[in-house]
Amino acid sequence: MKHNVGRLDQLIRIFIGLSLLAYIVKGGTLMPGWPLVGIIGALLVGTGFLSYCPLYDWLGISTRNSQNHLT
Repeated sequence: MKHNVGRLDQLIRIFIGLSLLAYIVKGGTLMPGWPLVGIIGALLVGTGFLSYCPLYDWLGISTRNSQNHLT
């Protein structure tokens, strides 16, 4: 799998994803009507950790340049 998410994009995705997940869990219980927000949060965290976004791949976009890769 090729990486197409840059470092800054990766950090933003993880931060927003974790924020969304924390927002839906309030007082230890899930707020009603927020499963979509949880799915979006989980997807952002997942794509952030994997450094790969299928939507970017489909659109031919990459925020990763040759200088900011670790592998």
